[in-house]
Amino acid sequence: MAPRHLFTLADLADFGAVWDRAAALKRARIATTLAGKVVALVFEKASTRTRVSFEVGTWELGGHPVVMTSQGSQLARGEPPEDTARVLGGYCHGVVLRTTGQDRLAAFAAASPIPVINGLTDQHHPCQVATDLFTVRERFGRVAKLRYAWIGDGNNVCASWIEAAGLLGLDLAIACPDGHAPDPAIVQAARTRQATTGGSIRIGRDPREAADAAHVLSTDVWASMGQEDEAAARRRAFHGYTVDAALLARAASDAIVLHCLPAHRGEEITGDVLDGPQSLAWVQAENRLHVGKAILEAMLG
Repeated sequence: MAPRHLFTLADLADFGAVWDRAAALKRARIATTLAGKVVALVFEKASTRTRVSFEVGTWELGGHPVVMTSQGSQLARGEPPEDTARVLGGYCHGVVLRTTGQDRLAAFAAASPIPVINGLTDQHHPCQVATDLFTVRERFGRVAKLRYAWIGDGNNVCASWIEAAGLLGLDLAIACPDGHAPDPAIVQAARTRQATTGGSIRIGRDPREAADAAHVLSTDVWASMGQEDEAAARRRAFHGYTVDAALLARAASDAIVLHCLPAHRGEEITGDVLDGPQSLAWVQAENRLHVGKAILEAMLG
């Protein structure tokens, strides 16, 4: 039987079941569902939350994590991802891969005899947005019939939010500066799904319009990994896109603020908002563990 892989959120068969299991695992941290199983955590990009949450999560499920970085493996010397995948398939029961493009993830998975989970690519971050929506459900008791806003770069996390809006029929407003909008193909695919699921996706330039009456305000750093040399230019381009107290005041009175971290206080978000009472960034970060464990069970179960 061919292994089941998680490339994007569309590969999660049942969001509700994953979130229910994450809630149960949050209440009772230790389980034995991965007893005797080894999970390779392959990181070609730097990571804090993804690496630690999957490493701790594998252990808490009774499995054994093996962490590989590109610097500490033959990947740094140019070994093809397909060759690494074949080797790991003989040792392990699953792989979490954090890499550059979806094409590299797909090449790795095509050669892998075991499940591969997308721990981040330049195009998608499904485990993050699955966690974000779990955090929303914890607070509001639902994910439907809420207004969502994304302020900032149309990056990989934004792309996964767009996919979620299509899959779950969410109302999502996105505000990005000119030249930093999300991939039109991802937007169109989500809108096509919304013909069945409902919801809406609005893309504009004004963060105030996006934030108006929103229940969930999300943002991310302006320069993602690999874009460090663009940081100064991006600070200029994103001027006015900071999630601050004035922007939050336009949102619903019970709005929450999400940030997948790390954060640059004073750029995409102010310190008083990030550390304020409406921010769930730290709950969101902890929930990476619980949702990650539920995803491991679902993919390796």
